[in-house]
Amino acid sequence: MLQYTTQQQTYMRRCIQLAKMGAANVAPNPMVGCVIVHNDKIIGQGYHRKYGQAHAEVNAINSVKNKNLLSESELYVSLEPCAHFGKTPPCADLIIEKKIKKVYIGCRDSFEKVDGKGIQKLRNAGIDVAIGLLEDECIDLNKRFFTFHNKKRPYVILKWAQTIDGFIDKTRTLQAPPTINRISSNLSQKVVHQWRNEEQAILIGAQTAINDNPQLTARLAGNNPVRIVIDRDLSLNKNLNIFDKSAKTLIFSNIDYNGEQTLDNEIIKIDFTENIAQQILEKLYNLNIQSVIIEGGTKTHNLFINSNLWDEARIFVGNKIFGSGTKAAQIQGTLKFETDLEDTKLLIFKP
Repeated sequence: MLQYTTQQQTYMRRCIQLAKMGAANVAPNPMVGCVIVHNDKIIGQGYHRKYGQAHAEVNAINSVKNKNLLSESELYVSLEPCAHFGKTPPCADLIIEKKIKKVYIGCRDSFEKVDGKGIQKLRNAGIDVAIGLLEDECIDLNKRFFTFHNKKRPYVILKWAQTIDGFIDKTRTLQAPPTINRISSNLSQKVVHQWRNEEQAILIGAQTAINDNPQLTARLAGNNPVRIVIDRDLSLNKNLNIFDKSAKTLIFSNIDYNGEQTLDNEIIKIDFTENIAQQILEKLYNLNIQSVIIEGGTKTHNLFINSNLWDEARIFVGNKIFGSGTKAAQIQGTLKFETDLEDTKLLIFKP
């Protein structure tokens, strides 16, 4: 394995930092950052800003004021440069055209239209290519993209808030009006909206729609995800917020619906006697949705947990005790991150 200097790692960390700036806008493309270095000084940098627009390498090269320096420069990029024509021309061709002498690549792109072809094209042109600089960090950066292409399903994030004694809700009665029994802090709510802004879809079960009447938007952060609700018999009241047309809503049902569907609400039939979670993810994959947050409730979380179809669990533990009510789901995972958000603790687990 190649050994990289501290300075080389610093340049790649800058690539990763730049790439994250495109988090909410590039899907289904990957996040990519790029820097160009001449005589140990960054002379150009860029990232993929928006799906369909110029890639990171193009933006970095365009940012260099003195283009004559490119042939004497090194290029650092978090993901293998593309070698095919998509919505934009191949980045590998531009790097070759500018006669950049060396390219450091964070990780290989497993997308079938790239998958080593960009690396080979650069090497065939005589460019010195080094692969694997901060590889784990670069792979983690695009975990959604890689999961989508390698596992043929969206990246699945489980999310819920629970009390110290492990409940996500108080006991509900038919007489009690819908109300939100808030568990986590105001700061955690802002964090959730930022998460929604960064993911392509968000899913709940019918009972959560009834109990909490959530909007499921990223109104405190930016882009709204596609909203998804599991409504087996199409029995949900159409006056609920999830149907308010502020964002597109997908409804998974067992009914073969022949009525009029709109651009805002789309009904998708699945077989509720088979694996529901797997069917939903297959449908979302076909819709080119790369990531989904499962916000609940417990029954819905368990559909994905019991099928081992989840990649992260983000759990808020609020400073409250309910004593009884709806128990939170149980997962078998490894704690990867822990922090405090005011009086709420955030725990992130991976399988």
